[in-house]
Amino acid sequence: MLIKEIAAALNAPFVGDGELNIERVANLKTAQAGEISFLSDVKYRAVLDDSQASCVMIKPEYQEHVKGAAILVPDPYLAFARVAQMLDTTPKIAEGIDPSAVVHPSAKLGANVALGPNVVIGPEVELGDDVQIGANCVLGPKAKLGAGTKLYPLVSIYHDCVIGAHCLIQSGTVIGGDGFGYANDKGTWVKIPQTGRVVIGDYVEIGANTCIDRGALDDTIIESNVIIDNLCQVAHNVKIGFGTAVAGGTTFAGSVTVGKYCIIGGTSVLNGHITIADQVTISGMCMVMRSITEPKSTYSSGIPAQTNAEWRKTASRVLHINDMYHRLQTLEKQVKQLQDAK
Repeated sequence: MLIKEIAAALNAPFVGDGELNIERVANLKTAQAGEISFLSDVKYRAVLDDSQASCVMIKPEYQEHVKGAAILVPDPYLAFARVAQMLDTTPKIAEGIDPSAVVHPSAKLGANVALGPNVVIGPEVELGDDVQIGANCVLGPKAKLGAGTKLYPLVSIYHDCVIGAHCLIQSGTVIGGDGFGYANDKGTWVKIPQTGRVVIGDYVEIGANTCIDRGALDDTIIESNVIIDNLCQVAHNVKIGFGTAVAGGTTFAGSVTVGKYCIIGGTSVLNGHITIADQVTISGMCMVMRSITEPKSTYSSGIPAQTNAEWRKTASRVLHINDMYHRLQTLEKQVKQLQDAK
C-alpha cells in the first residue's frame, strides 16, 4: 500500500512523500526501506533518529522529530495494529473443500466455506458464510459456527456448542469437553453427565491448547470480544463478560462469573463459584479465592523472584508466622495490662 492509502484508511493526515510503497510492518529499531513502524513514547526518540523505516506512525505533537514520512495519529500503537491487519500475509487456513473432508448429509454449509484435509463435520452442523476450518478439525452433532469464523488445525468442537461470527480459534483447542462433575458413592466416583453447552459470542479469539468445558446443566458462556490466550482452562458454567482479556495458563474453576473488560494476568487461578466485578485487573500468578466486588480495582498475589538465599530466609520465616502471631498477642496483652495498671 502507498503511504497516502494507509493514511486514508486510518482517516489520518500524513507528512512527507505519500507515494512511497509500504510492504510490511516492522520494529522501529530494525525497520528498513519499504517498512512502516510506530513511536508512542517520545523517550525512544533516539531509536527514531536512527530508524530506516519509510514511514512512522506518531502523535501529532511529536511530528517535529520525524525526518521522513509520518502518519499523524492519536494512538500510534492502535494504528500499528490496524496497519498490521491491512498488510497481513498470513495464508488462509483452508481453501475450497478438500476431498478427504467428511461432511454429514444433514449439515448446512454457507457460501464460500473452506474445509481442510480430514475435517469431520457431524450431523446437523451449521456453518455460516466464509467459515475456514483447518486440517483434522472435528465438529460434533449440531455444532454451529457463525460467518467468518476460523478454526486452525486440530480444533475439536463438541456437540451442540455455538460459536459466533468472526471468531478465531488456534490449534489444539477443545471446546465443549465434559466439565469435571462427579458424585462420590463410598469412595467410588459417579460421573454426572454434562448436558449444558458452550456458547461463544462474536469476535472472540482463543489461543492454542485451551480447554473450555461444557456446562453441567446450564451453559458455559464466553461473551463477544473476549480474548483468551494459550493453555487456559475454563471449567463448566463459567461466564466471561464482554471485552475481557485472559493471559496464558490461567485456570477458572467451575461457575466463576467474570465481568466486562477485565484483564487477567497469566497463570492466575480463580476459585469456583466466585464473581469478579467489571473492569477488574488481576496481576499474573494471582490466586483469587474470594469474589471481587469493587469495579476497576487491581489485585495481585504471589511472591516475586528473589535470590535463592533471600527466598530461603523468607520461606523459613513464613513457617514461624503462627508462633510469631501468638507471641505478639501475648505481648499486646502484657502491654495493655501495664497501661491499665497505670
